[in-house]
Amino acid sequence: MCGIVGYIGRKQAAPVLLDGLAKLEYRGYDSAGLAVRNGSESAVVVKSKGRLSNLSEMTDRGNTLVGTCGIGHTRWATHGEPSVKNAHPHVSGNCAGSGSGNVESDVVGVHNGIIENYIELKAKLERHGYTFYSATDTEVVIKLIDYYYKKYKIGPVDALAKTMVRVRGSYALEVMFSDRPGEIWVARKDSPMIIGIADGESYVASDVPAILKYTRNVYYIGNFEIAKLTEGEVHFFNLDGDEIEKELVAIQWDAESAEKGGYQHFMMKEIHEQPKAIQDTINSLTKDGHIDLSACGLSDEEIKSFSSVTIVACGTAWHSGVVGQYVFERLAGIPVRTELASEFRYRHPLLGKDQLVVVVSQSGETADTLAALRLAKENGVKVLAIVNVVGSSIAREADYVLYTLAGPEIAVASTKAYSTQLIAMYALAIKFASVRKGVEEKPYIDSINALPNKIEEILAKKERLQWFSSKYSNAKSIFFIGRGIDYAVSLEGSLKLKEISYIHSEAYAAGELKHGTISLIEENTLVIGVLTQSEVLEKTISNMVECKARGGYLMGITTYGNYQVEDTLNFVTYIPKCEELFAASLAVIPLQLMAYYVSLSKGLDVDKPRNLAKSVTVE
Repeated sequence: MCGIVGYIGRKQAAPVLLDGLAKLEYRGYDSAGLAVRNGSESAVVVKSKGRLSNLSEMTDRGNTLVGTCGIGHTRWATHGEPSVKNAHPHVSGNCAGSGSGNVESDVVGVHNGIIENYIELKAKLERHGYTFYSATDTEVVIKLIDYYYKKYKIGPVDALAKTMVRVRGSYALEVMFSDRPGEIWVARKDSPMIIGIADGESYVASDVPAILKYTRNVYYIGNFEIAKLTEGEVHFFNLDGDEIEKELVAIQWDAESAEKGGYQHFMMKEIHEQPKAIQDTINSLTKDGHIDLSACGLSDEEIKSFSSVTIVACGTAWHSGVVGQYVFERLAGIPVRTELASEFRYRHPLLGKDQLVVVVSQSGETADTLAALRLAKENGVKVLAIVNVVGSSIAREADYVLYTLAGPEIAVASTKAYSTQLIAMYALAIKFASVRKGVEEKPYIDSINALPNKIEEILAKKERLQWFSSKYSNAKSIFFIGRGIDYAVSLEGSLKLKEISYIHSEAYAAGELKHGTISLIEENTLVIGVLTQSEVLEKTISNMVECKARGGYLMGITTYGNYQVEDTLNFVTYIPKCEELFAASLAVIPLQLMAYYVSLSKGLDVDKPRNLAKSVTVE
């Protein structure tokens, strides 16, 4: 949610800032803005509503803004409607509502996150003579920094530290002080932020793709830490004002990984990258024909000690956890619960120290999942994280970390991150089964190693799905049904469709249809059945027949050999046979493609669906 960029160096700043913001468009936004300084001159602020292209046109692609130091932001509205006056950057003075011009203001800044006590802080500042032009919480925090800076006549470190201990919520702050040219100051709590360094240049961003073009050497700023950026230098401080050392980390992604590579959309590119991402993740988790968790840090003795597993995640990551629950319990014989992170804390879960909590997040910054991790640790429970971003908050705070090797995922609709999360679930389940029950690992490892080629087979025949999808691009409601692992796949298929096509869709355990939902089936309602589990295939077919009797149009996804389903269903797409416990990895591919093609047929923005953000860093 939202995007932050910053640059100080030898280049003209504005084009660099616009380029970085363009790489963060996938995060979701409704307005954008820049603040650029030329030496000791006042900052020039330019803001616009809508797409980043509007801001680019206003500034002739950044060329009209002179200066080598600047900050930029794309806003996803939380406090206040999408508008120019609510767009960032915000200033400590009272003159930024118009959207552009020189700003005689002591502090200019941008912010990602949520300031929970902003109303209380706003009232305090109004009592001290401040007035407000926007409805945002960000303007409040910028003016609070200004208040401490002037009232106590202190430096930026102390002003930021006082602000950080006064506000409640999450934030990644980036500010410039009028009397400190050639400096950018940043501070962080919970919201993601990285700092990149190149020869004589410094960069700030809320995510890696924004700066990959310029550098792969980055610092991860921690919670309640402050940093000062000058040309090619960064200095870090804690809340006490003491300077601290940070480790420089080399990002392994290359810039090309964050480009479309000839595909029309990132989503289609990432769908096609799944075989490689899956194989890379498998290779990282296996050694000499066995699951190897040595890099993760989880020992066999610890695996034996756990009495149960709780998987906690949000959205697509939660769906991977639902699959993981079925596979874990079937293979390892250990009780598993899968919990929505946004509900986990508030139901006051009963946590025992012999449990393992597994948190799953693509970004490693998901706010609700991070909060669930902290709750588990506060109760003395060990936490294993499945994440895709090295150095992310969840990765740093978990006891054990299992990295998926999906590479950068740009499209809002997750595909390859989900597929690699499934592989991580399979690997954990196989290892638990081996350690706890003596199950032979090799047959299962061979089965997951076969998945990439089988996905390639499905992708090679995608045109038939494109034809079928175009027929249903005007559907009002679509239902996905399945049992067991097939139900878990249905959840993900339904989410993919609704988030990028805006068609109402629901996923149901097939046996639950007759408990109310079947009343919604009418003439030509599309019902998609996932049919990969032989044990329940006939029962799911029976549920689909009930839908057909009420006018439903039936589509099925099943494995080669189950040709008898064609006697009942109107349209069938086949996937290669595989170990049924791992069939989710194959069955989801046609559903990803279908969501993509339906959205494409409707002329929608596939990569940036309305109202959604890639990284959800507020609760």
